[in-house]
Amino acid sequence: MHVFIAGICGTFMAGVALLAREKGFRVSGCDANVYPPMSDQLRAAGIEVLQGYDPAHLSQARPDVVVIGNALSRGNPLVEHVLDEGMSYVSGPQWLHEQVLAGRHVLAVSGTHGKTTTSSMLAWILECGHAESPGYLIGGIPADFGVSARLGRSRCFVIEADEYDTSFFDKRSKFLHYHPRGLIINNIEYDHADIFPDLASIQRQFHHLVRTVPASGVIVYPADDAAVATVLAMGMWSRGRSFTLDDAGGEWRASLALPDGSAFVLSDSSGARSVALEWQHKGRHNVSNALAAAALAESVGIPLERSADALRNFGGVKRRLELLGCIGGVSIYDDFAHHPTAIEATLQGLRAAAAGGRIVAVIEPRSNTMRLGVHRERLPGCTRDADLVLWFQPHGVDWDIESVARASATPSRVYQSTAVIVDALVEELRPGDQVVIMSNGGFEGIHRRLLLALESSVAARAG
Repeated sequence: MHVFIAGICGTFMAGVALLAREKGFRVSGCDANVYPPMSDQLRAAGIEVLQGYDPAHLSQARPDVVVIGNALSRGNPLVEHVLDEGMSYVSGPQWLHEQVLAGRHVLAVSGTHGKTTTSSMLAWILECGHAESPGYLIGGIPADFGVSARLGRSRCFVIEADEYDTSFFDKRSKFLHYHPRGLIINNIEYDHADIFPDLASIQRQFHHLVRTVPASGVIVYPADDAAVATVLAMGMWSRGRSFTLDDAGGEWRASLALPDGSAFVLSDSSGARSVALEWQHKGRHNVSNALAAAALAESVGIPLERSADALRNFGGVKRRLELLGCIGGVSIYDDFAHHPTAIEATLQGLRAAAAGGRIVAVIEPRSNTMRLGVHRERLPGCTRDADLVLWFQPHGVDWDIESVARASATPSRVYQSTAVIVDALVEELRPGDQVVIMSNGGFEGIHRRLLLALESSVAARAG
């Protein structure tokens, strides 16, 4: 069978492609935007990726089924060709349920923030704690696995459960296709303003998700999140496991041993077991993610101590405060943060661990919600832990980012060119500085360009 995936370079659809290839199908696809890390792993898997949505791609490939990503809508030339020709098509989540998830013990990780990292932690805990390796599909590339998806050998399958819509022909949230037996709800905030009019509409989708978890299943949730509490008050028919950080209110608890989150103590729901651990990661949000992962891992037979052993060696995820290099004493990080809460959490973690150098944030407001300016009032405050912020105003953002810079207590600048940003950074940076580049897209390859420019600058000064 030949599976053709439209929108193949999206984090979810790239995972679908890898799973289809592992099942023995012939796989190819196309996308409008082809950039790492997903394009790299597809190339490594021998999956052909075509540029753009030209209907000729389908005429040449002659696939048995077209899996259509949610980035494609009516009016897209490839979509219109599929419909006109009466070709067989399906959404990514539906294909995943029918071909992979049916009959598996699905562990889903949902929430506005932390899904990718928590899913990676959970998969790694299962990898270390079970005799057989779990399957997973994660919206990023965990360092411990090297790929974003695999079938695995055990009955357990970890899935990053996104609330975004399924496809142009199925406007339900993607996660309603997964039918989990174990579910983490990390948090709920307003996001995806292009498809949800308000927070209540997002909560309704989470309520529908909760309805799919069986009575014998488990839902892990934060004890102190009012939006999550509202969802669960609509009805919960499964076993609940609450968690909280630095508070006795949750059944599962964590407390920081160091303010940057690099050392902490986990306590399970019995109250009888606590484990102290140190790891390489930073931030209160990552400790909370670890706590949720350990709580759900217990539901499939992995005790707290074994979860802690796995977490001590957890390698992290690409594009989640990923250190790209240190050149001339300047550290360059890549981070996927694209929501004010995520930006704030990342900078807080970096600040808590900072050893005296400046923190420079370079931010592209690229998500649909950011492009619409929904969170513009929150943006000045979410960067307060940085020493300098460089905002990029990309094409298509028609609200005034300069107003954010003016309202910020942190020195801030706005640029319309990534080339100018690179030049400004090379001129501005000095040893000890930490630069974190924040975007949920390729950001015009600014990461590599900055690294090369700094290398050239250091070499020029040395010569």
